[in-house]
Amino acid sequence: MRRVPVGQTVDPAVEANARRQQQLATLGEFKVFHEFTLRDRQPESGITFEHRITPDSAKAYKPNHYDHGNGIAVADVDGDGRLDLYFVSQLGGNELWRNLGGGRFENVTEQAGVGLADRLSASASFADYDNDGDADLYVTTVKFGNALFQNDGQGKFTDVTEKAGLTHLGHSSGAVFFDYDRDGRLDLFVANVGVYTTDELGPGGYYVGFGYLESGQSDAFSGHLTPARFERSLLYRNLGDGRFEDVTEKTGLVDTGWSGDASPTDLNGDRYPDLYVLNMQGDDRYWENVRGERFVERTKAYFPKTPWGSMGVKFFDQDNDGRMDLILTDMHSDMSKNVGIDEEKLKSDMQWPDAFLQGGADNIFGNAFYRRRADGTFEEVSDRLGAENYWPWGLSTGDLNADGWDDVFIASSMNFPFRYGVNSVLLNNRGEKFLDSEYILGVEPRRGGRAMKPWVFMDCDGADRERQECQGREGRFELLGTLGSRSSAIFDFDDDGDLDIVTNEFNSEPMVLISDLTARTEAHHLKVELVGRRSNRDGLGAVVRVITAAGTYTKVHDGLSGYLSHSRAPLYFGLGGSDKVKRIEVEWPSGVDQVVSDGIEVDTTVTITEEAEADASE
Repeated sequence: MRRVPVGQTVDPAVEANARRQQQLATLGEFKVFHEFTLRDRQPESGITFEHRITPDSAKAYKPNHYDHGNGIAVADVDGDGRLDLYFVSQLGGNELWRNLGGGRFENVTEQAGVGLADRLSASASFADYDNDGDADLYVTTVKFGNALFQNDGQGKFTDVTEKAGLTHLGHSSGAVFFDYDRDGRLDLFVANVGVYTTDELGPGGYYVGFGYLESGQSDAFSGHLTPARFERSLLYRNLGDGRFEDVTEKTGLVDTGWSGDASPTDLNGDRYPDLYVLNMQGDDRYWENVRGERFVERTKAYFPKTPWGSMGVKFFDQDNDGRMDLILTDMHSDMSKNVGIDEEKLKSDMQWPDAFLQGGADNIFGNAFYRRRADGTFEEVSDRLGAENYWPWGLSTGDLNADGWDDVFIASSMNFPFRYGVNSVLLNNRGEKFLDSEYILGVEPRRGGRAMKPWVFMDCDGADRERQECQGREGRFELLGTLGSRSSAIFDFDDDGDLDIVTNEFNSEPMVLISDLTARTEAHHLKVELVGRRSNRDGLGAVVRVITAAGTYTKVHDGLSGYLSHSRAPLYFGLGGSDKVKRIEVEWPSGVDQVVSDGIEVDTTVTITEEAEADASE
């Protein structure tokens, strides 16, 4: 059978070699360690999960939101001390993979009872909503109803959705657990995209996306012009008895943007978590929390311009000044024009009219990086830092070289019927800028130099003879589509002290990128696990500072591990050459401030249990 590539006009091998040479030419700029690799060990891992797509992204291709893909969530579900993986798929069911140690995994989906094979899933979130010490699971779906699973502590899950009152049925996407009212129980924000499907039941029982208007404009991506197709996101308050209450209207957090995800943050420092809500077709929204009673929209006070097509979000301290900066990926701004390889690090040359953008003067057309100043305001410095890339989806942050400066992985590429887009690794050059490093570290090219895979089979002598792809052809052939990642998680999966990356691909198997950093150099680290008492059990919302002779490293425990993903895992602090930690400071959501200075050993996991208010400091 003949194979025909679609979208790819440049030989991927030639392109990869040219890109690698370009990155190698920048090594003189590196002030940080880069002589390590992240190699795809998926075959050795035992993971056989393969993401499956709807026909809307294959033979019945339509440019709609089904191609946004799915998340991947991480947690120790059975209490054995190792981080397990939950992969989300559109068709065929989700899968839970138990970590056996040493980079090996086994499929325990059936035993755990979390497959959801009859639904079209979108995202997954692990969190301890009932404060019993284990990882519960929440899964969003498209028009098949979201699901809450309660963990028995041994990795067996029970569907408690009905009892919890979380039966929303719509176009749900990311789900974020956070304690907005600081009552010690995790509440839940569910981002809903908007109505991008019809009520017509398509092949295999999935809901087909909107097609084209006669003008050729994709109707799915003009839904933001039609208020009737808005679908507001939802805020649920945890009542503490296993039930949740919809408090969206009551709190004023009524967000009707086409949202795929969100992130909690605390910009005014009152310890009540605010919420930054993405909009993939318009302006993002920043909602300020007023003492856990209501939310007020205050976007312009902090972010006069936001990306137009936001997809990924993460607050983190990029320059180690103790203040949380913000990085956003913008996928949809890259879709108004075909862009050459030499333009991928540039902002988009927007071609859509202002009427479609609904006020483009308020937008950045590309990734954004907001650096927080000492006075609390933000400065947008994405181009200065080198944070732009092409066709980005989710992003994850973590200190890949354990030098104390957090790096960024951006899952990218558009798949069929477009050309290949590389995944980006941005090494943090000591807070000065990001350095493109995916070819230096071995993330690109992919394992075996792959860039494409069989995507669509055509029979030009039979059922497909009238299709455009068969014009001038006869017989059977297969169209090759490009590979692409959607979401990622950065954690130490093999417990060797350095950070690895696992992706969820679109219509393919994951990448399991295992780092050899600790085999290449002596780089110390510390993992911090939080146990809340007055605060929520997971300690979500806590600010943690690790102080060494070399500096102070600050992280906010928000649970966000990547696009459409919320995980439950220790915080990882790279310490560089420091072999001692002076102290750890924790600002708990409850208001308790705690200092730990005894018994801290580097290259270990330190568990910090929240103290009562009266004895919260040494």
